[in-house]
Amino acid sequence: MLNPLTAKLEQFTRFDPSERLRLDELISEKTKHYARGQHIISVGDKIDEIHLVLDGLATRSKMLKDGSRQLMAFLVPGDLCDLEVFVLNAMDHDIVALVETKCAVISAADIEQLLTESSNLTRAFWWSTMTDSAVLREWIVNHGSRDALARIAHIVCELLIRHRIVGHTVDNTFAFPMTQDDLADATGMTTIHLNRSLKQLREDGLLEWRSKVMTVLDFERLSRVAQY
Repeated sequence: MLNPLTAKLEQFTRFDPSERLRLDELISEKTKHYARGQHIISVGDKIDEIHLVLDGLATRSKMLKDGSRQLMAFLVPGDLCDLEVFVLNAMDHDIVALVETKCAVISAADIEQLLTESSNLTRAFWWSTMTDSAVLREWIVNHGSRDALARIAHIVCELLIRHRIVGHTVDNTFAFPMTQDDLADATGMTTIHLNRSLKQLREDGLLEWRSKVMTVLDFERLSRVAQY
């Protein structure tokens, strides 16, 4: 199976065999498994290891004093959870497994060494980080300006493309194992409002979500709804 980190980074550049080998070596030494709801990293943690999602789904989240939760990003295979280790003394948010999730655990020193070895890899990591920032900006627009149908449609389009990049789709079908509560917390909606909006998207023939699997029935129309 293709290293999902390699698949993601090669959207920005092409690696030679030695660079691909170095990326394979990063994920081959140590892995950890996390159950649904388990914290991969908690706010306030001091980090000396970096977690790469290999399988499953995780989220960046913040818990508010009233017990409510805001999801700020989804982490799919190929995503590095905590590259912030190089600029933060301690984590400023939680990273939580939304389903059973497998991560490669990489020492920060190994990543730092890798970035000194290859300017090509350094550029790829930099472009990846900038892309993640662009996704975050779209989430901000989602919450501030898009209506309910567009919010849901945008997240579905985003996750379809991100799963496709790492080879985790069949046509326009991919794993969508989150709960309705998770999706509501990601879109800033109540579950009642979310259900009504999902029903509308289904009735319009745009998507189908069954048994933890999402199928996009008409990507062109869904992307127009999403302003994607």
